[in-house]
Amino acid sequence: MPTTFPGVVNFAATKGSVELRPMARPAIGPGDVLLEVANVGVCGSDLHQWTGDHSWQVNYPVVLGHEFGGRIAEVGGAVEGWKEGERVVSETAAIISADSPLTRRGLYNLDPTRKGFGYGVDGAMTRFVRVPARILHRVPDGLPFEQACLTEPCCVAYNATVRNARIEPGDRVIVLGPGTIGILCAAMARLCGAEVAVVGLEADRTRLAVAERYGCEAIVGSPRDWAFARDGLGCDGVIDAAGVSATLATALDVVRPAGWISKVGWGRQPLGMSLDPLVQKNVTLQGSYSHNWPIWERVLALLAGGALDVRPIIGGVWPLEEWHEAFEAMHSGGVVKSVLAPA
Repeated sequence: MPTTFPGVVNFAATKGSVELRPMARPAIGPGDVLLEVANVGVCGSDLHQWTGDHSWQVNYPVVLGHEFGGRIAEVGGAVEGWKEGERVVSETAAIISADSPLTRRGLYNLDPTRKGFGYGVDGAMTRFVRVPARILHRVPDGLPFEQACLTEPCCVAYNATVRNARIEPGDRVIVLGPGTIGILCAAMARLCGAEVAVVGLEADRTRLAVAERYGCEAIVGSPRDWAFARDGLGCDGVIDAAGVSATLATALDVVRPAGWISKVGWGRQPLGMSLDPLVQKNVTLQGSYSHNWPIWERVLALLAGGALDVRPIIGGVWPLEEWHEAFEAMHSGGVVKSVLAPA
């Protein structure tokens, strides 16, 4: 076996500062496993680091990739309950404080000291990745890795749609932004029994067509007509999964009085607007970030049981060496989700 393996490395904050570099097989600690990566999904955050317009701190240079699954290649001396060869996926909270009050509550995803794969520590766009055993989950044999590696964005969507919203069967819900998270939020809302419309731009028609495969209405432009069609008061809830701040104004415009907004999309731009409609309509605005252990177990059950199917969002599987083509396919809107195969 070679001593180095190619990795997709983000080496600076400037636009385009991503390239293939040789990476050594990581050394693991007593509480870690070494995971041989089978598949890794390309996230919108990977694209933002590639284009240099991200809003979070990055520990350069860093291997990208936090949506991944594979087989355990090595087990640390203090690890119990895991063995080589097992099929697993990993959460993203690579570093947390065990003493944080949030961690003690099970909300380690909100621990301020948390560092994740692909920005805080080396991620999975390479052959091997070091993973703490505490964040592993078993993958059922019938679930292919190219689907299992997308457990992570499904968990983001579950948290935003199930845990941080209040959908009732028959509700009308608008999802702003037809990216991976937006479409998965729409799929989750459909599982909760909602009527769902997904809103995008003219350039998003390919991705909106994927949303239709989940039984959603696809809207290009303003969603006002759809929002007010039932009783003239607006939709019951809005999931803001767009990557710009301005969509919050749209959400406040179309949500009904006493409705809710779940905001999961990042946007570095200042709002530049009044929040008076939030007050006047008595609207609940809820942020949603990341996920934790019980969400992963629920989502894996949905994937393994077939209730949630991620195949419609997968636009292709590329060898790791073709990472640039995979990034471009997503960035251009040609596909919803690109998946890489490092091995």
